Amino acid sequence: MVKKIALEEHFLDPATEPYWRPTMVDVAPAKTAQLFDALTNFGEQRLAVMDKAGIARTVLSIAGSGVQAERDTAPAIRAARASNDFLAKEIQKRPDRYSGFAHLPMQDAKAAADELERCMRDLKFCGAMINGHTNGQYLDAPALYPFWERAEALGAAIYLHPADPVAPLPVLSGHNVLVRPMWGWGVETGSHALRIISGGIFHRYPKAKLVLGHLGETLPFLLWRFDSRSAPYGWNLPKPPSQYIKENVWVTISGMYDAPPVRCSVDALGRDRVMFSSDYPFDAQGAGPFMDTVPLDEALRADIAYNNAAKLLGLN
Repeated sequence: MVKKIALEEHFLDPATEPYWRPTMVDVAPAKTAQLFDALTNFGEQRLAVMDKAGIARTVLSIAGSGVQAERDTAPAIRAARASNDFLAKEIQKRPDRYSGFAHLPMQDAKAAADELERCMRDLKFCGAMINGHTNGQYLDAPALYPFWERAEALGAAIYLHPADPVAPLPVLSGHNVLVRPMWGWGVETGSHALRIISGGIFHRYPKAKLVLGHLGETLPFLLWRFDSRSAPYGWNLPKPPSQYIKENVWVTISGMYDAPPVRCSVDALGRDRVMFSSDYPFDAQGAGPFMDTVPLDEALRADIAYNNAAKLLGLN
């Protein structure tokens, strides 16, 4: 069993639970209760799952949209800070097993940047997870340039997690099975990442670091097409799309436990750009066995499972 660092691993706390509950209205009450129990457990239950999967360290982040669903900036700032302080106290109980991604009030660029800096410098978190758009504002917005400037200066990894789109996609109307994890979230998050790239964030902040789950939300499989179709259709950045993706984007295997996409991602992005995650507790059962058995060179397996994340996030 190879040693692992897991990067898309969720929790809930009193400050973010009210934002999570509305997302579960279509889920059976028994399943919601089961998930809530797992998300709020930081003791033997979670550690037993980690041990079974060979996960030496988990980087914890809140479940759901969190304060990004909040319409008012002041309560979002307060709740994000409370959530991060709660997580820091849990990490202090098991610093050998847990690390944290900051939860940020993206309604206000300076407040988000200040909270990111506080979390990394004072609480020793290793980056942040952002759950898609914030009330319709995507991360390429000029209003968020001060946030990206600070994130780059801090060397912070920004994990972009899926969220529902601002409005339902008409093409998926009447096909609810496609709307969220099967397809719609990937379309939304991959498109969001492309907005960040084409909006010039990595041109303006060349050392910024973006992490995508699900092996990059299909982006690694489309590099040639991005490049071949960009310039004829108005691409106005000095580097081709693929170069920004290769230089500024890392991906994790969360929810993509299949050998061909892993090989494609490694070939497209490089062996140092693919990392492990298990999406606990939503998709945790298959991640560890997959990582241990997928046909890979053992040195590459160790890089994906542990070494790449340790290097990116400065973890032991």
